[in-house]
Amino acid sequence: MLRVRDGVLEVMLWQRALPPAAGRWALPGGALGPDEDVASCVRRHLADKVDVAQLSHLEQLAVFSDPHRVPGRRVVATAFLGLVPTDVDPSVPADTGWHAADNPPPTAFDHDAIVRRGRDRLRAKLSYTNLGFALAPSTFTISGLREIYAAALGYDVAATNMQRVLTRRGVLTPTGEASAPGRAGGRPAALYRFTDRSLRVTDPFAVLRPPRR
Repeated sequence: MLRVRDGVLEVMLWQRALPPAAGRWALPGGALGPDEDVASCVRRHLADKVDVAQLSHLEQLAVFSDPHRVPGRRVVATAFLGLVPTDVDPSVPADTGWHAADNPPPTAFDHDAIVRRGRDRLRAKLSYTNLGFALAPSTFTISGLREIYAAALGYDVAATNMQRVLTRRGVLTPTGEASAPGRAGGRPAALYRFTDRSLRVTDPFAVLRPPRR
């Protein structure tokens, strides 16, 4: 599960208390029930850590099937990518916390590879879909949205270029309202929202790249 907070893309991990890999950090998960499909299973296990209703997006990410990924009997994992918007702050148990997705603590098994896969999937989809809706609050300023995109993508983003691209794709619409003025005063910034808060492809051939230096 990923979110953006204070300019950082974060992943939710819990600290294992028992072997194998006791003391290491792991992604939430567990065994598939006899009467469950994988989507129902991931929602059940996530519910142990966070209110699943607070997720703004959930999709299947990949299957991890290396025979040696977990000690002992073979375990095949189906990973999911979940996203939390910036205006939601889920309460989590004491053994669970948020960590920088680009620099997580030592993880159990292959969970660092799963985190990277989720991060890369998010970054790719920000290029050609409207998936930014799943990280953003319901309304936002352009500068606020730029900070979210920059954190998720891992490089700086020009606010004017981002606004032009997303508006051309029909992703953003003005609300007709403005943000409250800050402590320093100044002109209130216009508020925007995403036209859709469900996933759709906006430009199948687009690729966002870091600025040239």
